[in-house]
Amino acid sequence: MVQWNRLTGGKGRGKWYLRLAVLVICLFAVIVIYISNQLLTQRFTETIRNRSEIRLALYVTNLMNELQRNSVVPQLLARDPDLIRALLSQDYSLSTARLLSIVDEIGSASLTLLDRDGRAVAATNRNRIGESHRNTPYFVGALRSSQTVYTTFRNDAGGFSYIYSRQVIADGQPRGVIMVEVDGQRLETGWAGVSDAVLVTDSEGIIIMSTEPRWRGLLEQDALARQSAPSAIERAIRATQGWSALPADAYLRGEAVLRREMRVPHQGWKMVSFTTYDSVRERVNGILALELMGFAILLALLFWTTSRKTASRLVFFQRESAELRALNRRLQREIAEREKVEKTLQVAEQTIAQSSKLAALGEMSAAVSHELNQPLAAMKTYLAGARLLLQRERPEEALSSFQRIDDLLERMGAITRQLKSYARKGADAFEPVDTRAAVSTALALMEPQLKTRAVNIIRTFPNEPIMILGDRLRLEQVIINLLRNALDATKTATNPTIEILLAAGETVSIQIRDNGEGIEDLNELFEPFYTTKQPGDGVGLGLAISSGIVNDLGGRLTARNAADGGAIFEVQLPIMEQNVAAAE
Repeated sequence: MVQWNRLTGGKGRGKWYLRLAVLVICLFAVIVIYISNQLLTQRFTETIRNRSEIRLALYVTNLMNELQRNSVVPQLLARDPDLIRALLSQDYSLSTARLLSIVDEIGSASLTLLDRDGRAVAATNRNRIGESHRNTPYFVGALRSSQTVYTTFRNDAGGFSYIYSRQVIADGQPRGVIMVEVDGQRLETGWAGVSDAVLVTDSEGIIIMSTEPRWRGLLEQDALARQSAPSAIERAIRATQGWSALPADAYLRGEAVLRREMRVPHQGWKMVSFTTYDSVRERVNGILALELMGFAILLALLFWTTSRKTASRLVFFQRESAELRALNRRLQREIAEREKVEKTLQVAEQTIAQSSKLAALGEMSAAVSHELNQPLAAMKTYLAGARLLLQRERPEEALSSFQRIDDLLERMGAITRQLKSYARKGADAFEPVDTRAAVSTALALMEPQLKTRAVNIIRTFPNEPIMILGDRLRLEQVIINLLRNALDATKTATNPTIEILLAAGETVSIQIRDNGEGIEDLNELFEPFYTTKQPGDGVGLGLAISSGIVNDLGGRLTARNAADGGAIFEVQLPIMEQNVAAAE
């Protein structure tokens, strides 16, 4: 025992030391990982921010170079002699070829020559020849100004065109307009290859260039709203910032991104770029994974050292486990033997109960034979008297003797029926029975006896059915027997009253109360052939049979005297559960 206490005490202290060490290591690991995440995230984010600013400045420079290069082209083409000659002679057969030879050198999206009426007479896009541009802002603005005019024009496809236009003057008169369209699609394609998203807004904040085609023509906040987070989890991540969250400037496609903005020195434009933190998160996670691996190795070493100490204890516990298993097997054998003895006792008790019942039937048979002998002797006397009366031709008096014989036969039949009911052993099959219906049926069967006397019947029934599992006919027999006893007990009462109370709680209770003289001997009340009635009114089997029926139904029949006089008989039966009722 001392050794066991020593082992268990040392084991308890070892567990506490191990748990404390693991807790300290885990707490230290959380602190180190938290600080590392903050520092590394800040450092790598600053690197991404610097690179994003440099890339954005490069994009702005390229955009300005493209705009400035295209802004010079209208001034040169407005002085081209071939184009001036075509406008004067209105012969444009060679003008389109002239424009096609120039567009490849300058890298513009398209070149278009308009006459004085705004009709396209030559164009690098032959499909546009013949179109009218009379009311377009770039045509009207060019005619009104002697300088090159820039116009951002919303085309029919929903996109934007970036046009430089200038009037062509010949002989001091404006003869037409030369139009140069900047190739913005080439710029957008170059941006999409490096950054996640780039957009350019005009002076009113409307997106005119973007790597996302659906953003064009929208405000920035409206465009970002159209790129919602793809799942509820990502929306939750956007709404909450954990210990490892990045300082996001905006969200794009449900991911945190770095937003950078720079002014474009042209028409009040601004350029905005969005760069995700994927690279930052990957690099930080890689370093954090190495730290986690180090702490995991430290915990593994700690568990390895403690496992060596528990190796010696394992042998002791294995030996104890073997002893416990042997003890468990012995206990199981003893339990099995006790269960076998209990089953044998149950069979013996059932046999004794049946033998006792048969012995009681033997005792009752002697009394029954005595009860039957008296009616038989009386019947013999009445038959002899009836024969003499018939011989003397007095049939009315003979019929009276026959009526008495019939009454004696009815009495003998009642005795045998009660004896048969008492000898019956249980019920073969029970079914759900509504006790309200059984009591009502018993009252209906007793109606002829009740009508012969002025008896006040008080019934108290619940509104809902009260269900039991039993034999309805036998339950009605019990209630009829109790009602007959109550009816007989109130013969001497001035105001005979029988009260029937039906209630349900944990059990079903049927109380039948009368205002008679009460019961003298409650101990022998349910014994066979015990009766308080006058000779000839009963043989004393009614309550014994009723008690046996109630016992077969799983309940009990009790009797007591009321405080204000009279007797109370109560039948208590087990109520049927709801699940049993539903199954039935």
